[in-house]
Amino acid sequence: MEEKHKKILQRNRTNLVRDLDPSKLCDGLLEKGVFTQDMIDEIKSSGTRRDQARQLVRDLETRGSRAFPLFLQCLRETGQHSLAEILQNGAPTAQLQPATPTQPVRPVVQPLPVSSPMDVDKQSKDAVPVYPLQRPSTTPTPSPEKENIRPRAQGRTRRDSIQSELSNRKGSNIDCDKLERRFQALNFIVEVKTNLKQRQIKHELSALSKKDHSQYDCCVVIMLSHGTDVRHNRFPGAVYGVDGQHVPVQNITNYLNGQHCPSLQGKPKLFFIQACGGGERDTGFEVSPDEVEPSIGGADDQTDAIPMSSSSDSLSMSDEPDARVTLPTPSDILVSYSTFPGYVSWRDTQSGSWYVETMDRVLEENAATEDLVRMLMMVNQEVSQNSAKGLYKQMPGSFNFLRKLLYFQTQK
Repeated sequence: MEEKHKKILQRNRTNLVRDLDPSKLCDGLLEKGVFTQDMIDEIKSSGTRRDQARQLVRDLETRGSRAFPLFLQCLRETGQHSLAEILQNGAPTAQLQPATPTQPVRPVVQPLPVSSPMDVDKQSKDAVPVYPLQRPSTTPTPSPEKENIRPRAQGRTRRDSIQSELSNRKGSNIDCDKLERRFQALNFIVEVKTNLKQRQIKHELSALSKKDHSQYDCCVVIMLSHGTDVRHNRFPGAVYGVDGQHVPVQNITNYLNGQHCPSLQGKPKLFFIQACGGGERDTGFEVSPDEVEPSIGGADDQTDAIPMSSSSDSLSMSDEPDARVTLPTPSDILVSYSTFPGYVSWRDTQSGSWYVETMDRVLEENAATEDLVRMLMMVNQEVSQNSAKGLYKQMPGSFNFLRKLLYFQTQK
C-alpha cells in the first residue's frame, strides 16, 4: 500500500475501530483479492468486533497499491458510506484500473492425519501437546545425553551452531517426551499432536475450545516449533506449522479465552511457547563474577528463529476498548515464553531446548510445594545463566493474567 494511504488509515484509526463492521467486508475483500482466506480466518478469530476491525486495518496496510481503493469500494458496497467518505476526503483521487478477474484464493483443506497411539514415535516431534484430550501412549526415545541433563545449569558446556530457516528441529522429540511425562505426573490428560500445518493447528485449537471442560480444573497448551515476531496488540510472537505458515500467539490464546470457551471461564489457561520470538541474538551485558556462573559454548545448540515478518505496529492503541460487565476476556491466562520477544531461543540437538530442560527439572523438584509463577522465576534464573558459543544468552519470561496462585496436584 502506498504511504499516503497508510497515513490516512492511521489518522482515521479510531473511527474505523469504533464503526467498522468487518463481518460485512470479508467476502468482498476476499473476492477482490485484497486478502487471502487465511487472513480472513485470522481476522475472524481475533476476538470482539473491535479486535477484528483493528486486525483488518493492520492487515490492509500490508497489501498492494490497489488495496486502499478496493477497500473504499467494499465499504460502499456494504453500506458503510460514512467511513468511505471520511477516508475518501483524506485521500488523493484513486482511479481503479480494470483488473483481470481472479478467482478468490481458497486453500485446499486436508483432513487431519489419524494415527494409532503406537505410531506417535514414528513421526517427527515438532509437537503441540494439548489438554484435555485422550492421552496417546508413546515410548520415549533413549538418548545417552539424557544422563547429562540432571545437573543444574551451572557453567554447562554447550556446542552450538545457528540456523535461520524452517528446518527439522533436532532435539524436539526429547522436549516432547519430557513434557508428556511431566504433565502426566501432574495428573493432566495429555495428547501429543505432531507435524501440524497452520490450518491443522487452528483446527485442533478450535476443537479443544468446543469441548466441555466443566469437570476439569485447568487447561495447558504447549507449542514446540519454530517462531517469529509479528504484529500484535496483546501477546507477542507466532509459531509455525510445518507448511511454513505461522499462527500468532495472541490468536492461539483467543481460542480458550472467556469469550470463546465458556466451560473454561474462571479456570487457569496456561500456554507454554518453546519457539523463537524473533531473529535477534542477545550477547548480554557484563556483570561482576559474583553475579553469574560463567558458561561455555560448543557446537550442538540451534535456534528456532525464522526471519521477522514485522515487529513494528504503526497503529496506535489510543481507541477505547469495549466496556465489560463480567470478567475481562483474557483473565486467568498465563503465557510463558522460552525467550524475550524478538530474540532467538536455543535448543541443544542432543538434550533438547534450554527452556524445556530447565522447566522439566524445576517442576519435578518444586511442584509439590511452590506455585507456578515462583517456579517460572526459577526457570528464568537458570536459563539466564546459560551461554551459546560462550556469547549468546536467553531470557525466558511470561505474561501473567492469573487471578490466584496456581499449585499443581502432585499426588494421584
